[in-house]
Amino acid sequence: MAGGGSAAGKGNAPSVRIVVAGDAKTGKSSLILTAATDSYPPNVPPVLPPTRLPDDIYPDRVPVTIIDTSSSPENRGKLVEELKRADAVVLTYACDKPATLDRLSTFWLPELRRLEVRVPVIVVGCMLDKRDEQIPVSLEQVMSPIMQQFREIETCIECSAYRHIQIPEVFYYAQKAVLHPTAPLFDQEAQTLKPRCVRALKRIFILCDLDRDGALSDAELNDFQVKCFNAPLQPSEIVGVKRVVQDKLPDGVNERGLTLTGFLFLHALFIEKGRLETTWTVLRKFGYNNEIRLSEDQLPTPIKKQPDQSVELTNEVLDFLRRIFHTFDIDSDEALRSNELDDLFSTAPENPWSEAPYKDAAEKDALGGLSLDGFLSEWALMTLLDPIYSVENLIYIGYAGEPSSAIRVTRRRRLDRKKQQSDRNVYQCFVFGPKEAGKSAILNSFIGRPFPEEYESTTADQYGVNIVDLGGTKKTLVLREIPEDGVKKLLSSKDALADCDIAIFVHDSSRETSWKRAADLLVDVASHGEATGYEVPCLIVAAKDDLDPYLTEIQDSTRVSQDLGIEAPIPISTKLGDFSNLFRRIVNAAEHPHLSIPETEAGRSRKQYHRLINRSLMFVSVGAAVAVVGLAAYRVYAARKNASS
Repeated sequence: MAGGGSAAGKGNAPSVRIVVAGDAKTGKSSLILTAATDSYPPNVPPVLPPTRLPDDIYPDRVPVTIIDTSSSPENRGKLVEELKRADAVVLTYACDKPATLDRLSTFWLPELRRLEVRVPVIVVGCMLDKRDEQIPVSLEQVMSPIMQQFREIETCIECSAYRHIQIPEVFYYAQKAVLHPTAPLFDQEAQTLKPRCVRALKRIFILCDLDRDGALSDAELNDFQVKCFNAPLQPSEIVGVKRVVQDKLPDGVNERGLTLTGFLFLHALFIEKGRLETTWTVLRKFGYNNEIRLSEDQLPTPIKKQPDQSVELTNEVLDFLRRIFHTFDIDSDEALRSNELDDLFSTAPENPWSEAPYKDAAEKDALGGLSLDGFLSEWALMTLLDPIYSVENLIYIGYAGEPSSAIRVTRRRRLDRKKQQSDRNVYQCFVFGPKEAGKSAILNSFIGRPFPEEYESTTADQYGVNIVDLGGTKKTLVLREIPEDGVKKLLSSKDALADCDIAIFVHDSSRETSWKRAADLLVDVASHGEATGYEVPCLIVAAKDDLDPYLTEIQDSTRVSQDLGIEAPIPISTKLGDFSNLFRRIVNAAEHPHLSIPETEAGRSRKQYHRLINRSLMFVSVGAAVAVVGLAAYRVYAARKNASS
């Protein structure tokens, strides 16, 4: 495998911006001018204007702009601004002034961290010609403790502008650190490839292993070489590559060719030898960016949709996911255990379901396995909340279709109400209610978690997702629990209810205060829907039906549901497992978005007012029409009269 050039910088920018900083009189400006003009300047201004190096100075031919800075207090604002725009930072010290070297670890490097400047740093000792040669100094010995403390340092180098020693190398290393950074690929301390790099290379290996035999044959290796470096490998070169691997790692090559272990070993070897451009060229040819994620041009463009539209996976993708599930269900027990799920996502940067809101959002069996329904439910949730991220992960696990065709945008819910039917396959239900009403217990029961003996307060939104069988058809239901303390913040947004297909209001039927708070929340949400045009079907859930209800609970809740024009409260007991078909009823209500919409008194008054105005306008229109007809009749009469006379 040969090396190759690549695009630059943050997000594959077309140029590299290097900022040179350090104490005064450490040789910053002389370093820059000598690099740009290839001659030592007799006179140097205090601060140089931005300086561009010739494009052909380095093999990558990527434009390099160098920014000189002043360390004086009056120029601090400008310095900070430039550092924050840098792709790489060159920090200088004077080889004949040890105090300027000490200042790197006591001021400059901590200052970069404080400013959150997270770019490669090149430490450069300038004025090497002025150092007393009688005192031997080992650069490695001097810099090792600093590099241990500040891992952002990519390289250390000493130079002399006066004697033209290692001047081009300074900015070559800085440019290389931007184009081909070490940090995302290699753990310097452990001397191993980083996990995300291993995962990306594993995916690339699988994509190139066309016959799926677990090894790259000579023909597959050659195809890989041509794709990445535009040049074929000679048979002798292929033999040489495999011999290098086999000598160091016997299981890196087998009778079929180069194994995944061997492929990873080769890349670790390139990086150890400083040939990072080889691995970066491979990664970028397969669409990866500097974070070792797929770059934006590999993913669908931002989805254009109205707030009350949602995003779902297409049937083609669901079929693909079913096949993937069975491929990775190695023990054929109809569930993906944690090791099988880790294997499935081993070609993604990380398991996307290892963190909230996806972690533990779907039903698992007693051994922690994810059923096919649970697997598809997690994908539905991820697509609903972050469709681009969902498609990105589909590509990582082997989806080869057109990325934009993996998802579909649903019809506007406003239009669904007019048509009195929803065409969605995934419904999102907001779960409102006061503290200790039983909201979390409903989510836990929905995804098969056991009933908790002790109450735990929910402080952030949490999700539960599962498939609901309606007797012939299946729909995915997402329950989103809204903590009581989060309702005010939620409703502060105009579009708060836009992605809500249905809302349920849970109260503890044994406590009057719980019911009153739930009723207030119901009115607040209904009023918000009326004011914004995002009315949603609502259901009242009377939880803890195993306890004695407070004296007038049934009358109070029934009266409110009748006043608002919605269904009577649904009694449930999560403790006894009695749900009165709650989840089916939620989906049924969501499927018919014109029903179960509460109407507040203010909403009724508003409607009556609009009807009155419309009626008045109709009367005005009718009156105007009558007047027009009368005028026309008069004109006919006048014309006849004039004709007869």
